[in-house]
Amino acid sequence: MADAGTSLAKMRATAPLVHLITNFVAMNIAANVTLAAGASPAMVHAREEVVEFAGLAQALSVNIGTLDAAWAEAMEMAAQAMAANSRPWVLDPVGVGATQFRRNVCSRLIALRPTVIRGNASEILALAGLGGAGRGADSADPVTAAEASARDLAARCGAVVAVSGPVDYVTDGVHSFRVANGDALMPRVTALGCSLNGVIAAFLVGQPALSATVAALAYFGQAGERAAQGANGPGSFQVAFLDALYTLSPQDVTSGARVSRT
Repeated sequence: MADAGTSLAKMRATAPLVHLITNFVAMNIAANVTLAAGASPAMVHAREEVVEFAGLAQALSVNIGTLDAAWAEAMEMAAQAMAANSRPWVLDPVGVGATQFRRNVCSRLIALRPTVIRGNASEILALAGLGGAGRGADSADPVTAAEASARDLAARCGAVVAVSGPVDYVTDGVHSFRVANGDALMPRVTALGCSLNGVIAAFLVGQPALSATVAALAYFGQAGERAAQGANGPGSFQVAFLDALYTLSPQDVTSGARVSRT
């Protein structure tokens, strides 16, 4: 398994075009985060062009945060295009347990074989059919409560499943890792978690899905740690976080990654 810094260097050398279908709240910060990391983001969700653009992109990130029927159709069209071209894509099932509409959309999207599914513990439990105590997009379940469900979901879907929390859990159904990088200010900035998906998608290009996901989480978490050192609160943290994503070197990420095999 390549170290996290090597994965970051490969991603930056590729500078992949990442197609982001994300929510209204996340669009600006997701674009800035993906760009600061070293990839090229593009927000395209119109059904009239989504397939054509997905054919140009090297990776796709789908986030269902502000979902409607037209966007759901566009997400499925883009995912089908990525699958047809054997290109990676990431699913963020925001608030999937909140409504039947979200559960139905996610069921159809999972059938299109995402490369990575990333969510909080409540979302992963909901996807696995075990409920979950989420409140909208927020998790009310600890990461450890979703670990067995994540392994089962990964085995059933053929995806890497990442459960986000104070210590992230990542599994392909056989091998599992914990990533302990991050800072408590990160959840205080809206849509920062949503923005992680574009970074994961960028790392997936030309790299093994499990190690790329672990590396992306370690890098993202370290940016949070560095940003928190000089931040006075969520506002200054957000600015410092973008700077940290941009300035962290592969050597920094390798030495700072707190990754353990479970």
